[in-house]
Amino acid sequence: MDKEKYKVLLVEDDTNFGQVLKNYLELNDYIVELARDGILGLAAFRRERYDICLLDVMMPNMDGFTLAEEIRNVDPDVPLFFLSAKSMKEDILSGYKLGADDYIAKPFDSEVLLHKIKAILKRNQDLHDKNHSQIEFIIGSYHFNSKLRTLEHDGKTSTLSPKENELLLMLAEYKNDLLPRESALKRIWGSDTYFNGRSMDVYIAKLRKYLKDDSSVEIVNIHGNGFRLVIPE
Repeated sequence: MDKEKYKVLLVEDDTNFGQVLKNYLELNDYIVELARDGILGLAAFRRERYDICLLDVMMPNMDGFTLAEEIRNVDPDVPLFFLSAKSMKEDILSGYKLGADDYIAKPFDSEVLLHKIKAILKRNQDLHDKNHSQIEFIIGSYHFNSKLRTLEHDGKTSTLSPKENELLLMLAEYKNDLLPRESALKRIWGSDTYFNGRSMDVYIAKLRKYLKDDSSVEIVNIHGNGFRLVIPE
């Protein structure tokens, strides 16, 4: 089924190369959206949820580095690869500083790219499966599926970003009990620094918006300690 396939955003201004790579990935069971420049790529990213983004660097209207910054503002978690003819050390470092998971210099072997994509998507899924056994939860009038990253309510389905999903999952596992800030920060963000704490607060606010249509469900801030997902028994 299509919903079980990974969705790829490919942003590439070389029409022939982009179409060839799109066809190759589709033959390997991915759903691929091809955008011809950075502006169109950003519009596509804001319109849909993707499991991974493949970005050319040198593009008209908006270059790949600028696009990556915009994507990170929308979703700091989505895996991101640069595909670029720019192979100078400074360019590669710039890519990684923007949060790239990989920087692949053109020309490259498409089969190698495919294995890199599979590896990072599998790593993310394995991390999720290792940390959590229960995948479906009833949260008031919501149905949450952490494997599909979906939150359903009143016939409408929202798709959560990876960090939104992981945070709601931890809250659901600790339902009506305290989820310590430190535990969530270390598992999801990797460390409990001040800046990661501010980032988590932003994600808590996002989750509250998702859950706002059921007044019996509440994410309570336990000052200095953590959060409680309050669900009526």
